[in-house]
Amino acid sequence: MDGNHPKNKDPRPKRRKDKENPYTIFTVGISSDEPHFYLSFSDSEGIRQCLEIGKELYDMMDKFELEDLSIMNEMDNHYEHSELTEQSLNARAATEPESLDEIVFRRLQTERLHTAISQLPEIQRRRVILYYFDGLTYEQIAKMEGCTKMAVKKSVDGAIENLKRFF
Repeated sequence: MDGNHPKNKDPRPKRRKDKENPYTIFTVGISSDEPHFYLSFSDSEGIRQCLEIGKELYDMMDKFELEDLSIMNEMDNHYEHSELTEQSLNARAATEPESLDEIVFRRLQTERLHTAISQLPEIQRRRVILYYFDGLTYEQIAKMEGCTKMAVKKSVDGAIENLKRFF
């Protein structure tokens, strides 16, 4: 994603979230006359749910995410991290850190993937992002977009074939 959002997809950059925050908010068709706002979460049985919500609730949750991010940044920058136990230090010592070459290679691969996804047709791009990055099922995407599960599967499969050609 990183600035390569589709026209009618959520223009906000992907934000890090607190590990206690089970919700994800996003929009579809934000530049159209009728944007849709969604809330995605896992229910008590671990099944991924996606609900359409109103703009007011979306704006409140967006504000909450920003405040939460601000608090996490403050904690990262100003508070001592006390999770350094003997066990965690031993685990760090036993794990070899990534080399600079590995870090750069991984980032370049990620950048290539995002570039390839941004070049997919809009429907394939949106459905791949919802399926792989947002964790929605074919059924949930189909319900959200008012189409069949097979249409979603065919789009995602086609997107994968296009991505394979890109790589």
